[in-house]
Amino acid sequence: MSRGASKLGNLKDKLDGNELDLSLSDMSEIPVRELAAIPKATVLDLSCNKLTALPGDFCSLIHIVKLDLSKNLLVQLPSEFGRLINLQHLDLLQNRLTVLPVTFAYLKNLKWLDLKDNPLNPALAKVAGDCLDEKQCKECAQGVLQYMKIVQSDLEKEMQRKLLMEQAQKQKHEAEQQQREERQRQLRRREKARQKDKKRRDYNALQAAQRQVKNNTENEKSYNHKVFAIPIEKKQQQRQSWLGRLVVFILFMLMMAIGIVVICHCTQLQTKNICFSINAVYEETLTTLRSYQILEGILQPPGPQQEGH
Repeated sequence: MSRGASKLGNLKDKLDGNELDLSLSDMSEIPVRELAAIPKATVLDLSCNKLTALPGDFCSLIHIVKLDLSKNLLVQLPSEFGRLINLQHLDLLQNRLTVLPVTFAYLKNLKWLDLKDNPLNPALAKVAGDCLDEKQCKECAQGVLQYMKIVQSDLEKEMQRKLLMEQAQKQKHEAEQQQREERQRQLRRREKARQKDKKRRDYNALQAAQRQVKNNTENEKSYNHKVFAIPIEKKQQQRQSWLGRLVVFILFMLMMAIGIVVICHCTQLQTKNICFSINAVYEETLTTLRSYQILEGILQPPGPQQEGH
């Protein structure tokens, strides 16, 4: 049991048919739970208390048909007040209300309303008018409902406008974000293409350098081969040339010597002094050759026939 209900005692004892009178109870809080347990109490009198606000769960008491909140200290009604869809009679005389919640427009069954002696804003006060008799209170209910519907419509339009603006801002932000992402993707693609192109150039340069080194190496080998091969061939040719010349020279000198010997031995020149020396050399040479033949005969081993003798 709530603190407010403990002061009031058993609420069911105060129930008279479908009317529950809790006026002049010095209440500052409403015992919503205990009231919810008495759905039969469709007429609720909370006038002449010290209520400054209604709790949000008070709006769950949808069984209430007639509600008297006059002569309290209410500065506002809960935003869910429109949930009291069965409410037909509402007395808000002498409170501190300036505006009504937008959901007030949902009270389609409201037939009677009193808003006198509240510091209402001018537009609402003009619509509410006076509630000095039954007719004026009904007109107040009708006019306030129409006014609150307009307020609700305007508010919904404003909310819709804000929602559209937010969606437009969101779409604009998303479009800008997509543009930024697309620019970043383009930059990444360009950077990737640049790096790929650089790698290709480096690769081509490396290949060219390798080919150049290979060509230089082959040219150097070819050059060295030519440089070293040509002198060797030249040396061989020169050696062969000198040998041929030497042989020719020796043969020439031999032929000359033979010719001189023949001339000095067989012609009238043999009486010349120069031929005496040449003939002497010739005779000495023949003598030497004969001695070599005699020596060879002596040194030669005897043949089979000689051994038999």
